[in-house]
Amino acid sequence: MAKARKQKPEGGAGAGGGATVLHQKLCLSIDMENQLIYGYTEIRVVLAEKDTFALHADCMTIRNILVDGEAAEFEYSPHWKNVDDQPSWLSVSCLKTAADAACSAYVSSLTSEAVPNLIISSERSVKSTNEQPGEENGEKHEEKGGNPVQSSDDKAVKVCNGSAEENDKEVNKENKEEAEKENGKDEKNEMETEKEMKKDKEKEEEEEEEKKDEKEEKEDEKEDVIENEKDKENEMQIDDDKVKNTKVVRVDYILEKAETGVHFVNKVLHSNSQLRRAHCWFPCIDSATQRCPFDLEFTVSTDLVAVSNGDLLYQVLSKEDPPRKTYVYKLNTPVSAQWISLVVGPFEVLPDRNGISVSHMCLSPALLKLENTISFFHDAYSCYEDYLAAPFPFGLYKQIFLPSEMIVSPTSFGASMCIFSSDILNEEKVIDQIIDTRIKLAYALARQWFGIYTSAEEPNDEWLLDGLAGFLTEIFIKRYLGNNEARYRRFKANCTVCQFDISGATALGSPTASTDLYGTQTIGSYGKIRSLKAVAVLQTLEKQMGPDSFRKILQMIVASTRASRTLSTKEFRHLANKVGNLERPFLKEFFPRWVESCGCPVMRLGISYSKRRNVVELAVSRGCTAKADPGSDSHVNDDIQDSANGFPGMMSVRVHETDGVYDHPILPMAGEALQVVELQCHSKLAAKRFQKTKKGSKPDGSDENVEASTQENRTSMDSPLLWIRVDPEMEYLAEIHFHQPIQMWINQLEKDKDVISQSQAIAVLEKLPQISFAVINALNNFLNDTKAFWRVRVEAAYALAVTASEDTDLTGLLHLVKFYKSRRFDADIGLPRPNDFNDIPEYFVLEAIPHAVALVRSSDKSSPRQAIEFVLQLLKYNDNNGNVYSDVYWLAAMVQAIGELEFGQQGIGLLSSLLKRIDRLLQFDNFMPGYNGVLTVSCIRALARIAERVSSSICIDRICELIAPFRNIDKPWKVQIEASRVLIDLEHHHKGLDAALLLFLKYTYEEKSLQG
Repeated sequence: MAKARKQKPEGGAGAGGGATVLHQKLCLSIDMENQLIYGYTEIRVVLAEKDTFALHADCMTIRNILVDGEAAEFEYSPHWKNVDDQPSWLSVSCLKTAADAACSAYVSSLTSEAVPNLIISSERSVKSTNEQPGEENGEKHEEKGGNPVQSSDDKAVKVCNGSAEENDKEVNKENKEEAEKENGKDEKNEMETEKEMKKDKEKEEEEEEEKKDEKEEKEDEKEDVIENEKDKENEMQIDDDKVKNTKVVRVDYILEKAETGVHFVNKVLHSNSQLRRAHCWFPCIDSATQRCPFDLEFTVSTDLVAVSNGDLLYQVLSKEDPPRKTYVYKLNTPVSAQWISLVVGPFEVLPDRNGISVSHMCLSPALLKLENTISFFHDAYSCYEDYLAAPFPFGLYKQIFLPSEMIVSPTSFGASMCIFSSDILNEEKVIDQIIDTRIKLAYALARQWFGIYTSAEEPNDEWLLDGLAGFLTEIFIKRYLGNNEARYRRFKANCTVCQFDISGATALGSPTASTDLYGTQTIGSYGKIRSLKAVAVLQTLEKQMGPDSFRKILQMIVASTRASRTLSTKEFRHLANKVGNLERPFLKEFFPRWVESCGCPVMRLGISYSKRRNVVELAVSRGCTAKADPGSDSHVNDDIQDSANGFPGMMSVRVHETDGVYDHPILPMAGEALQVVELQCHSKLAAKRFQKTKKGSKPDGSDENVEASTQENRTSMDSPLLWIRVDPEMEYLAEIHFHQPIQMWINQLEKDKDVISQSQAIAVLEKLPQISFAVINALNNFLNDTKAFWRVRVEAAYALAVTASEDTDLTGLLHLVKFYKSRRFDADIGLPRPNDFNDIPEYFVLEAIPHAVALVRSSDKSSPRQAIEFVLQLLKYNDNNGNVYSDVYWLAAMVQAIGELEFGQQGIGLLSSLLKRIDRLLQFDNFMPGYNGVLTVSCIRALARIAERVSSSICIDRICELIAPFRNIDKPWKVQIEASRVLIDLEHHHKGLDAALLLFLKYTYEEKSLQG
């Protein structure tokens, strides 16, 4: 059984001065009118050798500090007073120096914030304690050789020294056993014959490897025994020290009009502690390594609700005038300060109706949307508890939804709670938001188990917790949103990772990425790529060890009986070996390649069928997505070079033959750059006579595509192969380029029921240099197949748009228009029928058609006139009367299609009609605001696209005047952001980069929410 590793000694120099926090209590009163927070925090701490205790605290006024009830001396130096970055900015002369100065200021800020700035002396309390009768006990301990105060380094030395004798005994015992074994082997060898003494070189090497593995296993077992002994001694020593060195530190403070950490907006207060901002609203050791239980008490007005971490024990109504209410929470599970959250406001509280310990909260205007959104939540909650065989680790889970203009980030995690933007709440009549909202809420719940309850041991282990939360989310997607949705999302995520995993920033567990990039690798686009890659790597491990073993590992990690609440990559690798039964040689290659290095394998394959031998010859070219950078460090390039040499594992090839389907697991991921692999066919080719082409039946130039299709059919008829797939089950994260005859791709699209197979076929067919009518017909048939997965049907629609050209008489465009009219038009009058969105999959497919039509181009790269007329007709005759669902996203998709049109000489005359339609929609949405400003955002975006494309025909200043009012504060938050972004883009397009930067700075200074 895998060993549950103990938590490392927490704190250290620079994080509490080597002290360990045992418990923290936070008692605060909130004055919403004056934006004032006042109260105290009480910390029970085990001090180290020094009589000082260091905390992080900023943006507050420290009133007084008590240590064991007596006043203590302290030094407090807020970080903002030490900010002096003027010299670095004065040296800015170009883009490079500006980037260097910004990086220097960022690193300097991180470094200064990491240093505790509230230094508390406990000398007075120590002196008064020595005067008490307990002093005699302290003297007795000193006489016996024990120190009343001992540093963590001294403890480690003592533990190591104390276990040295036992280590020597074990080593001597093993040496004796090895000597006896060797003597026994020598006697046997003398009696053996000369033939038995001669052994193969390969066998000797295998035996040596086995011996090495056995030796490593023994060494690991020894380490486990030694570590257990050390842990026992540490526990005894720590218990001893706690009695002598435990202090209770109380800090009284006031926080007035805070600009960071906590935010006051109208009658709502909320915290955001995750960017190391916990110390900006309460003194603490703001470090991920310091974890402790919390008691939390918040006093607010009676008309407000205070929501915080843990379980709500009770509420107390004061006798003040006016009366105030105190909310008392208790969080028994140790967590770091960054996961402590607070939200205060006039919330509507909605307990979950399915008997689970979850409460949902929002402001009154969003209550109906909240009721509709959380109807599914018990499915995710019960799914996770069932899969992990463990209850929710924090008791009561709270979800709070705040308007987007109030919050700093769309999602803010906390222990047992999460703060969301209310933009993700979906109305009952809105279809498009449902899937994304459910996935976001499910992921936030998964982070409670992996990321908060179980945290990373080191910064370069954070990928593992992020990946496990994403993996758990995909379990929910598969179970409740369908296998097709889960597989399609994973396939697209893998494609994205392979496209962008090219530099050291995406090396998941690389210490270099964790230190040199200062945390920036986990935010923005790099952060998204790392999250997707982490899930893909874990899914690869699950495929290798089996779902049951992987599930057992996750259950062991979150088990309440586990000693440590941290997880490291090393421990997870240990579990993969012991519980997952993965061999050590495989793991030794797997983690350095996939976790510690960047890049994904690139496999380029092509086939050739040998009719005489009935064999498929598979040519393989291996590579890696990562590219060495001449300006990078040598060790980074070495990692990239190692990745390019190959990845561990054996990829499977699935051959669909006329007589059945056969899997061939014979394609190694590592090996020579070029290789030929043979696959034996099981089906036999039936003897058929080839019918010669009749004289005079040679097609003319317009039918050359038919001739090409005939040739492809002839090729497929000459072999028993229908189609071939490489890595059909997505066992590996790899970029695969496979070449097979066109007819085999068509067979794959039409006959394979796997959504990944269908998507791969469409991706290849739409990129063919010469499009045949057979390809267009195959894409059209798939688009019309209502049994196919809707996301892949949307891909087929876009493929028809891409393949539409004058060489094929714009057949793809004709198919798209015909498909839409067959579903939505009244055949008698030739106009669109009123909207009916009851068929949800069909709704998504039809919603994509106008956008696909807008992508069709003529030979002069402009949109055909019939495409522009089609989009205009849909906008003009859209009628949502009698429809139970909203058409806000439906209209937004049509407006987005207008932004994709290219206006040539034939279509420029229709531009004024389209602009009038956009103006009418803007006025309508302004008069009757729709869902989250979605329609207005789409209109603003379309206007900007048109202005950039036809700037010679439209006055850009006039467009800017039309868009500028949407930046007003009375507009929805998303509309304000989009209007600002579009105006900056137009400024850049019209006046250049410098003008755009100046406008951006102007908007930044005007935005009050960015202060602090």
